[in-house]
Amino acid sequence: MNEERIYHEEKEVQASNGMAVLILNTLAMVVAWVIFVFGIIFLVNESNVLGGIMLAIGILYGFILGWIPYAGLKILKPNEALVLTLFGKYYGTIKKEGFYFVNPFVSAVNPAAGYTTNTAESPTSAVSVSTAATPAAAVTLGSKKISLKANTLCNERQKINDQLGNPIHIGIVVIWKVVNPTKAAFNVDNFKEYLSIQCDSALRNIVRLYPYDTYGDDNEKTLRGSSHEIAVKLKDEIQTKVEVAGIKIEEAKITQLAYAPEIAAAMLQRQQASAVVDAKQTIVEAAVGMVEMALNKLNERNVVNMDDERKAAMVSNLMVVLCGSKDAQPIVNSGSLY
Repeated sequence: MNEERIYHEEKEVQASNGMAVLILNTLAMVVAWVIFVFGIIFLVNESNVLGGIMLAIGILYGFILGWIPYAGLKILKPNEALVLTLFGKYYGTIKKEGFYFVNPFVSAVNPAAGYTTNTAESPTSAVSVSTAATPAAAVTLGSKKISLKANTLCNERQKINDQLGNPIHIGIVVIWKVVNPTKAAFNVDNFKEYLSIQCDSALRNIVRLYPYDTYGDDNEKTLRGSSHEIAVKLKDEIQTKVEVAGIKIEEAKITQLAYAPEIAAAMLQRQQASAVVDAKQTIVEAAVGMVEMALNKLNERNVVNMDDERKAAMVSNLMVVLCGSKDAQPIVNSGSLY
């Protein structure tokens, strides 16, 4: 794309009051019809030149030219925009709601009219509408007006390899809106399709930089544990790519995140093993502290005097009791300690 062909600034259309033009043109057409009727009467009764002139004026404006101004009447609702062209050249943009009259020969441009975002396998697909399911939605999507409202994009979940090469399934939801309809109409072929593709591309670029999860390093950012930071980076990445299309990204969030089925079982075992190791480590640390406390208390109170061999045996027994996964079976010694 050539730099000089990229539209950056919008040109506001100096539109007239649509209601005034509607009333004046309607009155003018009524007058033309009256002149047409009187022209016929003059031709029938008197057959003079004036009747022919009145008849020509009535036909020319009342039945031909009078309908042209109605093509220039435009109605805009809140958060809608019209990008207008005149004989192939950019004419201007209307963004304020109201009833306007513009050049009747201009035409509105909306390259995304009729485009439906794919929402398959999306948990929030109810936000988007399908033209096949809802006839009323087809009218909205097929309109030449560009919506400035916030929209929701939910692409199909993707299978992507994370930083460690593990395949994962991930899906995102993107809240976006058009802030520059001129860029959206002229800088890209279809701004909705362009946004969808760029979201997929940005998601792949971000996911490959982070692991799904980490083991042992709690400070490392992961897709599962650092969802807020990942969402911010994802939003900035998408915004950079869609700036040329006049789109603003309000929010981007991860909606689905899971290991791919082929490695899900193995990763679950790894998570369970890691949890068991962490639990055992905590138990051992607590057991060592309890044994140390028991030996110190026995020495302080002179309950029993033990040499190093007896202390080692006691430590071994206490560690087995405290760290064992099953309850210990006590053995009663009725004889001498030694």
